[in-house]
Amino acid sequence: MHLRLILPLAVALAFVTACEQATLSVMQRAVATNMASDYLGDIEDGLHVVLCGAGSPLPDPNRSGPCTAVIAGSRLFIFDAGSGASRQIGALRIPQGRIDAIFLTHFHSDHIDGLGELLMQRWVNGTHTTPVPIHGPTGVSRVVAGFKEAYELDKIYRVAHHGEATVPPGGFSAVAVPFPAPPDGHGEVVYDEAGVKITAFAVDHAPIAPAVGYRIEYGGRSVVISGDTSKSSNLEAFAKDVDLLVHEALSARLVNVMTEAAREAGRDNLVKITTDILDYHATPVQAAESAQTAGARHLLYYHVVPPLLLGPMEGIFLDGTDEAFDGGITLGTDGTAIHLPANSDAIEIEELL
Repeated sequence: MHLRLILPLAVALAFVTACEQATLSVMQRAVATNMASDYLGDIEDGLHVVLCGAGSPLPDPNRSGPCTAVIAGSRLFIFDAGSGASRQIGALRIPQGRIDAIFLTHFHSDHIDGLGELLMQRWVNGTHTTPVPIHGPTGVSRVVAGFKEAYELDKIYRVAHHGEATVPPGGFSAVAVPFPAPPDGHGEVVYDEAGVKITAFAVDHAPIAPAVGYRIEYGGRSVVISGDTSKSSNLEAFAKDVDLLVHEALSARLVNVMTEAAREAGRDNLVKITTDILDYHATPVQAAESAQTAGARHLLYYHVVPPLLLGPMEGIFLDGTDEAFDGGITLGTDGTAIHLPANSDAIEIEELL
């Protein structure tokens, strides 16, 4: 080979080698940092809410399926597990092996379709010997049994490959903890340990039933998670004087644009669906009105419908909410975190992604 060809090739090979070495070095540092990190250990004592999924069944680059992580002291709870939940929890450095319990608001597919992956990651990352409890209204046992059966072969493969010391068979999957959906005006205490109290209450997602929201209390602070609901006076009662109301919302104005597009395209099935969903979700203004009636201090929107793909859509979504609620308002995306330090009045907002 001619010398004029050999020298540039040698330089190119040296450059590629240097790039590979630099890449491996950066990767090594990043992996070491991630392996050693623990988000739960980095935050102060209190009640912390992190959206691991702020979206709906519709694809949204900024919002995965509905999922809310709540950290109360040293305990980690997950409320609903929509599509992408486990991956977003991982991206947020929240250790899935530390999940103490999971709570489901209802059994629409977009609230449970990430559950299998989440259960598997909790099992293998925590070397658990007992399954995670999944609390939910009547029907949760069927859901848990279905996921357990679907992942049974995966369990066999992983135990055979890694060994029982690494993936203890007893820690596989979940155990259902059902409770009867309480009638309006009555709460069902579903968890009361280590200073953490979680109360379920009925919401209005008819014709879907049962459907519940949850009130979480710890360290003198409180959070209410609505689940899917239209405007609900029962929710307002259980959210009385809450520090943070995490409320779903659907913009009828934006959804109507989708309905008209579907009608023009001859998609009658989609016209029916986008029309139907208007009657069992709250609008952003209605959610703000509920926050005002309840005396909530801050309102966080999640389960955002439709996807807000253009910046100005956020303004349309929030139009009128400032007039309806005089507290703080946050439009959630994946990674939105609200910190409520124990025995304090502070409300701290952070974007983690």
